[in-house]
Amino acid sequence: MISVIFVNGGNYLYNLILGRVLGPKEFADAALLITFLLVLSFVAMTFQLSTAKFTVLFDHIIFKNFINIIYKYATIIGSVFGILLIVLSTLFQDFFNTQSYQMFIVFGIGIPIYFIMSVNRGIFQGNKKFVSLSITYQGEMLSRLIITILLIYLIDIPSSILIALGISISFLFGLLPFESSDIEITKKHTLPSAKSRYVMRFFLLTAFYELTQIIINNSDILMVKHYFDAYQAGLYASLALIGRVVYFVAWMFVMLLLPKVVEKQKEGQPHTSILFKYVAYIMVLSVSIVTTCYFFPEFVINIMFGDQYISIAPLLWKYAIATSTFAISNIFAYYFLSLDQYIPVLISAVLGISQIILIIFFHDTLAQVVIMQIIAMVVLLVFQLLFFIKHQRIT
Repeated sequence: MISVIFVNGGNYLYNLILGRVLGPKEFADAALLITFLLVLSFVAMTFQLSTAKFTVLFDHIIFKNFINIIYKYATIIGSVFGILLIVLSTLFQDFFNTQSYQMFIVFGIGIPIYFIMSVNRGIFQGNKKFVSLSITYQGEMLSRLIITILLIYLIDIPSSILIALGISISFLFGLLPFESSDIEITKKHTLPSAKSRYVMRFFLLTAFYELTQIIINNSDILMVKHYFDAYQAGLYASLALIGRVVYFVAWMFVMLLLPKVVEKQKEGQPHTSILFKYVAYIMVLSVSIVTTCYFFPEFVINIMFGDQYISIAPLLWKYAIATSTFAISNIFAYYFLSLDQYIPVLISAVLGISQIILIIFFHDTLAQVVIMQIIAMVVLLVFQLLFFIKHQRIT
């Protein structure tokens, strides 16, 4: 938990420094790359969560076969995503109104490494090797922070390309330490058919849920970058970064929640108390952040980004409400995902698509974009709570 706070703090500092150094217009491109990184992290999280779950459930030979298979597919899928980003780089430049297309090429080269890194982290997470897991996150964060700042100050080319380069290089540092003891590249590995189906079902449903996370958590920034000019998009990116602090912290609890719940279920022990504990943590954090953003919005904006971004201050507490509501509902969703209950995944998908539709029809101002998200996230949380109550009555 301490390590995750440190890593999230470093990532936050990384964003704040870029916002102050670049200004709203250039920060809009930087924020787009950071959003792409978040999108990538959600996709790669499918591999990490699947690896973590089956590291707990599988033993010996079956585990070794599983690890080799998951590494193989992580490499293939990561390469496909990377190639697609490179091939479509000019189209992305036109759609998102960016300064260059080269930033997508540089970013795409690093994607396969990120997917391999995520499987490695899943092994540490499932085995509860939290020291090793912490080192991989710290290495990625610190290298990205230091390398990016050095590149910006030392090399005179568009900042977006330098930021993409810093991100890609940081993936290499995130590979350390690397758990290689069970990797056998030259051998063919298979799983028993029943276990293979179980893995595939969990993987596909987790991937579907991570897709809903991408939609809910990042579609607003991508759509604002498309619908608004660079200055407005930069302002919104700063708003999103501040408002999402509660969501970043919530990830800390997701990392700890899944292995504990799977283990309790495996042993036939009750596990709702774990859920309640983490939900309580997030609620306390959410109330604190929303209250601060409501009473001291200009102070928060000034401290974090400077007076160039002060015009966005009135929306800060509203955006914090949207992200806090999403963070709480997300804890419920991952809890049920670890129990092989997938209806919350469908609920999230429907509400994620609803959020996009609402923003498509109501985006005259940034305030409208934020209000649409609040509506979608409140409805999502209500449905998650109703499903939890129904599930408790059945069990």
